Amino acid sequence: MLNFDLDDQQKMLRDMIRDFAEKEVEPIAAEIDETMEFPEENIKKLAQLGILGMTVPPEYGGQGMDTLSYIIVVEELSRVCGSTGLTVAAAISLGVTPILMNGTEEQKKKWLPALATGEYMGSFGLTEPGAGSDSGGTRTTAVRDGDEWVINGTKQFITNASHAGIITITAKTDPEAKRSHGISAIVVPTDAPGFKLGTKENKLGVRASETWELIFEDCRVPAENLLGELNTGFGTFMRTLEGGRISIGAMALGIAQGALDKTVPYSMEREQFGRPIAKFQAIGNMIADMATEIEAARHMVYHAARLQDAGRPFGKEAAMAKLYASEVAMRATNAGLQIHGGYGYTQEYPLERYLRDAKLTTIGEGTSEVQRIVIARRVLEAYGGSAR
Repeated sequence: MLNFDLDDQQKMLRDMIRDFAEKEVEPIAAEIDETMEFPEENIKKLAQLGILGMTVPPEYGGQGMDTLSYIIVVEELSRVCGSTGLTVAAAISLGVTPILMNGTEEQKKKWLPALATGEYMGSFGLTEPGAGSDSGGTRTTAVRDGDEWVINGTKQFITNASHAGIITITAKTDPEAKRSHGISAIVVPTDAPGFKLGTKENKLGVRASETWELIFEDCRVPAENLLGELNTGFGTFMRTLEGGRISIGAMALGIAQGALDKTVPYSMEREQFGRPIAKFQAIGNMIADMATEIEAARHMVYHAARLQDAGRPFGKEAAMAKLYASEVAMRATNAGLQIHGGYGYTQEYPLERYLRDAKLTTIGEGTSEVQRIVIARRVLEAYGGSAR
């Protein structure tokens, strides 16, 4: 794997996380996928290494690292376990970023240190039963009652919720406003009265990454937990998702790389018709396509991360990176499984798990179809047109 112009600190971080992933994460990856067991001990170890607070500035107890460093961590963990990669990605990208980006100084001091040390995780409550890709269709409501918000509604497919101390949610605060207008972002402590976890999802892939339903029944939180300006929460969440798309791109990239890492040695060891199957042109072509697309995806994901680090617009590039890397992950894991033949279809080898995990990357943080809408809109705008 090329170094892609990583600096010395980034290379050291990559090597450290790769070593951790291979020694601590990979040995239990298949088991926790089977049992749907949250990788609690490894998350604690990653917190002790400072990973959960790696993007949090030092004044709030974090490491103050850049986006690319964070992306490298997600990639390396996902290389051996998509569930662990997603757990860390959601904790940082979705748990930390909204507060870091929109919180007041008091809010940052209140919540970021605990998130940075892993005292608890943060979650992100956007999706609802009737508002997935159409996130502007939020039906959860928050009504001001004195010094409190009273929240009612349901959220769905929320990552890390059972291990979260706070969840940043969207809620309609102006019922007269149309669509995405009148939506606010509010931080809900998970011990708030009127809040409870609903159903834990039994998923196809990333099964050790917990996904929950959230239920708010006259849930009361302090008025001061409003994040950002009133009725501007939709924009807050969309900006958060732009960075989250780079995260899912990195996860997809790691899964695809993991598939290649398992497939190439297998193809050199597995013999049919008197020679290693890697020597057959059909297999060689599949490996060449896997390697080429993974390399291209890495360029796109790293480029989007560097744009974010430079403070430049990155929304289009994040959508492109997420779209391409996720679809590469699907092709690479499918090809890897095919090369493994019947063995690939069994749990004796990890390819079937990689394929199941990869599918999430084409859905989470916006489906491939939504990414194409975002990309087309940005391209048309650049040419003076409109996709609306």
